[in-house]
Amino acid sequence: MQASTIGEPGRASRFARITELAAAMAHLLARLYVAKVFFMAGMSKTGNWESTLSLFEEEYRVPILTPQMAAILGTGLELTLPVLLVIGICTRCAAAGLLMVNGMAVFAYYHVLADMPVALQDHLEWGLLLLLLAVQAPVWTTVDFWWVRARLNHSQRPAG
Repeated sequence: MQASTIGEPGRASRFARITELAAAMAHLLARLYVAKVFFMAGMSKTGNWESTLSLFEEEYRVPILTPQMAAILGTGLELTLPVLLVIGICTRCAAAGLLMVNGMAVFAYYHVLADMPVALQDHLEWGLLLLLLAVQAPVWTTVDFWWVRARLNHSQRPAG
């Protein structure tokens, strides 16, 4: 029996499995991290609703929406989309939705964030993670992956 060399298929498939596992774990960790950030932001808004409304009326400059509607919508999205992201249900849509929430936060609060480079950097990093999650195909750590796989298996079964 000969020892494997780098060019042999067995080693290549093992490497592919390891990188697939690493990518799936990175995907899961990114989802958990960014979901926690946004969920905690939503929870802090529900903790003192009067203060939240005051922030949306006086500090945040959300265009088009009334401050009350922006507070309700923003808080609702910060509480629901992270849950979807963690579970992996509609992962790409949840990530895209949080990317929009993050973008609106930067836009509406830029007059303050511009003087706080660390806070602005946080938003940029969250945005990058969310962008990657929004464009990457579902991985096996998501419900989306298993749902798509089940649908494909079902559609490939012979009729009858």
